[in-house]
Amino acid sequence: MKETLSYLFEGNILSQQKAKEVLTDLASGKFSNEEMASFLTVYQMRKITPAEILGFRNAMISLAVQVDIGGYKTIDVCGTGGDGKNTFNISTLSSFVIAGAGAKVVKHGNYGLSSPCGSSNIFEHFGYQFSSDSAKLRGELEQCGICYLHAPMFHPAMKNIAPVRKALKFKTFFNMLGPMTNPAKPQSQFVGVFSADVQNLYSEVYQLTDIQHAIAFSMDGYDEISLTGDFKVVRHGKEMVYSPEKLGLSKVNANELHGGDTIGEAAQIFLSILDGKGTKTQNEVVIANSAFALLCYYPEKSISDCIEMAKESLKSGKAMNAFKKLFNKAS
Repeated sequence: MKETLSYLFEGNILSQQKAKEVLTDLASGKFSNEEMASFLTVYQMRKITPAEILGFRNAMISLAVQVDIGGYKTIDVCGTGGDGKNTFNISTLSSFVIAGAGAKVVKHGNYGLSSPCGSSNIFEHFGYQFSSDSAKLRGELEQCGICYLHAPMFHPAMKNIAPVRKALKFKTFFNMLGPMTNPAKPQSQFVGVFSADVQNLYSEVYQLTDIQHAIAFSMDGYDEISLTGDFKVVRHGKEMVYSPEKLGLSKVNANELHGGDTIGEAAQIFLSILDGKGTKTQNEVVIANSAFALLCYYPEKSISDCIEMAKESLKSGKAMNAFKKLFNKAS
C-alpha cells in the first residue's frame, strides 16, 4: 500500500486493473485502518476517474456472494441516495410497477442512510426474508417478476472497510459504488443521482459497460425524477432535458413528496400508492421514474409508450399484484 499511496500522492491515477487489485486487497483486510483511511482520503482531494471507479466496481462484484438467477433479462432500479430530501420510496415503488408491466426486476438495496426508510426497511417491514439462495430468488423472479438482494448479505467483504468509513465521517467513493454493484449483473439499469457531476461520472462509467442504462438527475437536487422542475436523463452518452409538461405530467411541489418520519409512516405511504390510493403527485412521480426504467428494458419503445405501460401497471393493479405475490399476501 505504501507504494500505491506514494504513487497517488504524486498526482497519478490508477488503471482499471490496478484499481480492482487495490480494492480487492482493501476488502480482504490486507491493510491497516490508517492505510485504508489514507487511500479513501485521496479521493476527497481529487476527482475519481471512470476507469478507477469501474475497477473498484468490478472488484466488489467479484468479491460478492454470487447469485444465479438463470437466463432472465433483468433490470435494477435505484438511487444513489445522499440528496437529503426524504422523499417516499420512489425507486422501490417503481420496481413493482415495472414488474407489473412485464419486466424482470432484480432490486439491489440497503437500509436507509440519508432517509429514515430505505428499500431494505420497506421489504423487511412487510415480512420479506432476505436471502442469498439463488433458487429462492429465481423462483420469485419467475412467479412475481421481482426479487430483492439485500446488499450487506451479498457484500460481506465490505465489513473490513465499514469501521474506517464510519470513522472518517465523510462520503467516500463507496457511496457512489452501491448502485453499480448488483451481484446479479442485470443487463439494464435505471439510476437516479444527486448531482450533475455524479451523473457525468456515471455516464462515463456505464458507457464502458454493455448495460442498457439511463441516469437521471433532477436539476433542483433530487436523486430521482421528482417532477419538481426540469430534469436531465443521460442514455449512452446522449443527454436530454425534460420538463414534467413535456411528458404530459404535472409539475409538483416538493412538500408533496415527503416520505414520512418513520418506517411505519413510509410503509403506509408505500402501500397506499400501490393500492391505488396515492395522490396524483405520488402516482405521476412513480410513473415517470418507472417509464424511464422501462425505456432501459425496452429500448425499442418510445418514452410515451413506456409512460402508458407504467400508468396501466399502477392503475390496473398489476403492480400491486406483483407485491402481493412476493409477500404472499391474500388477494
